[in-house]
Amino acid sequence: MFDPRETISITDDGRRLFEKAHKDNVETVWDRHEAQQPQCGFCDMGLSCRVCNMGPCRVDPFGEGPQAGVCGADADIIVARNLCRMIAAGAASHSDHGRDLVEVLESVASGKAPGYKIRDEAKLRRVAAEYGVAVEDRDALVIAGDLAQAMMEDYGMRQKKITLVSRAPAKRQAVWEKAGITPRGIDRETSEMMHRTHMGVDNNWVTLLVQALRNALSDGWGGSMIATEVSDILFGVPSPKPTMVNAGVLKKDQVNIVVHGHNPVVSEMVSKACISKEMLDLAKAKGATGINLAGVCCTGNELLMRRGIGMAGNHLMTELILGTGAVDMMIVDYQCIMPSIGKVAECYHTKMISTSDKAQFPGMEHHEFHPDNAEEKAFDLLKMAIENFPNRKEVYIPVEPQEAVGGFSIETIVGALGGTPDPLIDVIKAGKIRGAVGIVGCNNPKIKHDYANVTLTRRLIENDILVVDTGCVAIANAKAGFKVPAAIEMAGPGLKEVCGSLGIPPVLHLGSCVDNVRILMLVTALANALGVDISDLPVAGSAPEWYSEKAVTIGVYCVASGVTTHLGPMPPITGSMNVVKLLTEGLEDVVGATFAVEPDPEKAAVFLRKHIEKKRKALGLDARSVS
Repeated sequence: MFDPRETISITDDGRRLFEKAHKDNVETVWDRHEAQQPQCGFCDMGLSCRVCNMGPCRVDPFGEGPQAGVCGADADIIVARNLCRMIAAGAASHSDHGRDLVEVLESVASGKAPGYKIRDEAKLRRVAAEYGVAVEDRDALVIAGDLAQAMMEDYGMRQKKITLVSRAPAKRQAVWEKAGITPRGIDRETSEMMHRTHMGVDNNWVTLLVQALRNALSDGWGGSMIATEVSDILFGVPSPKPTMVNAGVLKKDQVNIVVHGHNPVVSEMVSKACISKEMLDLAKAKGATGINLAGVCCTGNELLMRRGIGMAGNHLMTELILGTGAVDMMIVDYQCIMPSIGKVAECYHTKMISTSDKAQFPGMEHHEFHPDNAEEKAFDLLKMAIENFPNRKEVYIPVEPQEAVGGFSIETIVGALGGTPDPLIDVIKAGKIRGAVGIVGCNNPKIKHDYANVTLTRRLIENDILVVDTGCVAIANAKAGFKVPAAIEMAGPGLKEVCGSLGIPPVLHLGSCVDNVRILMLVTALANALGVDISDLPVAGSAPEWYSEKAVTIGVYCVASGVTTHLGPMPPITGSMNVVKLLTEGLEDVVGATFAVEPDPEKAAVFLRKHIEKKRKALGLDARSVS
């Protein structure tokens, strides 16, 4: 283990709980990262290949060793193939999340999901109409059943294009048609991507990457967008909610339940059980003053934006939260759940529960949740957690919670503007807001925890750039104090004036990582109001600390949608300068946007500001010089 005195996080709770983990002799993600050094240089450059069993193969980047794999694939093919498989995996994960929610919607429609219901009938009817489902004089459950079936067809049936592509500006749809990247089916594009990257199929690195764009779009304008829309229908459209964040949301005198993962299907039923009189009475009988539900990662974001439930932390905090000794049960579903946490929990009293039929973990009890049993399962697990409360040993909660406001859906943003994006466009034209940046993604132990996320956000808002965020970045920024109305004091004069008049913070929480599609909808509304393409807007994306395959897919569908996107860590592509050049330069000619890689958030902020000013100038708006 490396020196616990070394700063691994900019957060107070992160540093203190990391030091406690070392005192407890508990291994964390930072220890394992250190033990992996030096990491494989071939893999880091994307030059290692395990596609078939003639390998594994690698290509020498210095030209002294092999320049092709056993099959003859050169550096360009290997790098492109590896990147494409990352994109396919990321698209599959978020799109499969969407499929799970559609199955719940179908179960609700057929009366086989006790505890669930349609919470936003108006949105159900709006979305159903987009799918061509008749809504006039029809019962909501009947509409829900037809909508679920129509959405399932977007996954599997061969079509010219998936339904929600029609939401994109007409100019953007024309770009996709010209480039041949309009997504035809959600599962189809992922399946074709995996087929093309099989040995002996597509060995043109350019056409591989073209299919990768289409595959990513099938998620962004398909599976992920479906996931967000169905979540809103089932659980309610988010609206701004006061909340608390950091490890201080845990309560020493209450039963603490932490939900972790990405699927609100489980957490919604757990939240319902936590407020039942039966469970509260049982908790008091066991010596607790109440029941406290908290979130980690995007399952927590789902609860935050709809229920105001507090967030204990983001991705790299999951092991450390257990070290408080205050977590009586952690309930997980899927995605971003480190298999190490079951082992960490053994050092404390925490009960670890997995719930998904597609995600099991070492050191966890498995209790599968399905639409027909989720309500009953939630109550059973809560009883187990309450029974575990008296088994606590030392409890260490090192900080007080930070106030925050979260839950800005597109509906609430446009509603706050009077039902139209025109007021936002007016302040952008006037230069009070220079533009907007969506900051998304994860944490990565290669980067000081939350440093890049928070530093980039700070530099943007102080230069009058509105920031919207999702996922782990959203919690980093909330912990940094950016998500309370008083945070306007950290904003530039124009952004401060606008946010002050609306009573909103300069950094808006748009939800979980699957909710990046809300950013697509926001920029679409702006583009349509101005009569331009998304690529013409003074907007950008950023993933300063990304790590997952999902993040790669998100970045690709943002760029393919016309949003130039900054990445902090370099993707594993440097083994092919042809691939690097295409992604950082060549895509500009194809989709009107590109990638930029810059690990230093200070330099990244300058790049993003220059990009926004360039777009303002092209639109005939005033432009500031940036240095």
